[in-house]
Amino acid sequence: MKNLFTIALLFISFLSYAQEETTGKAEEEKKKKFSFSGSADVYYRTNINAPNGGDNHQTPNTSFANGNGFAIGMANAIFAYEGKKVGAVADLVFGPRGTDAVFGSLQWDIDGDGAPDLGNSSQVVNQLYVYWNVSDKVTLTFGNFNTFLGYEVISPTGNFNYSTSYMFSYGPFSHTGLKMDWAINDDWSFMAAIMNDNDYTNFNPTNNYTLGAQVGFKGTYLNFLYGPQFQVDLTTGFDITDSFYLGLNSTYYVDNDTDASFYGVAIYPQLQTSDSFALGFRAEYFGESKEGVGAIGGYDDNGDANAFEFTLTGNYAIGDLMIIPEFRIDTTSEDTFVNSDLDPTGSLASFLVAAVYKF
Repeated sequence: MKNLFTIALLFISFLSYAQEETTGKAEEEKKKKFSFSGSADVYYRTNINAPNGGDNHQTPNTSFANGNGFAIGMANAIFAYEGKKVGAVADLVFGPRGTDAVFGSLQWDIDGDGAPDLGNSSQVVNQLYVYWNVSDKVTLTFGNFNTFLGYEVISPTGNFNYSTSYMFSYGPFSHTGLKMDWAINDDWSFMAAIMNDNDYTNFNPTNNYTLGAQVGFKGTYLNFLYGPQFQVDLTTGFDITDSFYLGLNSTYYVDNDTDASFYGVAIYPQLQTSDSFALGFRAEYFGESKEGVGAIGGYDDNGDANAFEFTLTGNYAIGDLMIIPEFRIDTTSEDTFVNSDLDPTGSLASFLVAAVYKF
């Protein structure tokens, strides 16, 4: 009888444990969530003091908004499966803006010339990563993720201005590697990463690795990259009043092999004038030495050049649709543009209006 009683107790305990396990798994399943989001953007762009078509079509030497006339940006589709501890994100981009954003995507040496080839299905992958919330404060991310440097981002839904700055255009867009984010407390955060060389997002064809770090304090972030290139970057922003915001970005980059460098600073004042309309301004100074990364295009005898860029932008919200009119002036120390008479000049004025839908 004692043995039967003991067996019965063990059996009841096992059933209770199994039920708790099943309930726990069921609760965990309930906490997992699949989401789908993204955006679509189109625009119209024209030069005011330069040709708009043919071989002499002029554009700012920055990324994305360089089409002529009516143009398309990109369609962005983001799939995410998020659990309490683990999850995955697949961020896909289609269209000219998306192609420019993932320009460094390589595939294996298909044609046998000894070098990786461009142009395959991976060139629609903007981000692809998995993550593990090790604790409430520490998260590990493994895969391809957008850069942590700079004030601006690839998706137009994350930027106030539609066109992008020189600093963002010539910094890295994305990284592939392993990073750790640590939310130390409500004010301080820290990130450390080991990654492939800049913009090699599919695999590592160079066998070079880059270290990354970020220190954050109350919305101010100091970012570092160290590898074949070195870059230090500061991003911050302040709510001056309930309706007026001021952002700031500053960066310095140097190639450790050639000593070619670029550097810059930009301010981003933004004024919310009503529930549906805001007005913003970007004022940027950008310089290069030893011809930097070829951002400006014209250099003096020492390989130095600089550019000033001023962009006035409006944001008019109609539900989930944002209408963005924008006027921009680029001036360079050398004659890197041509005017309407096809004479060399150091300035370019342009206007665009974009429509960005977020879902």
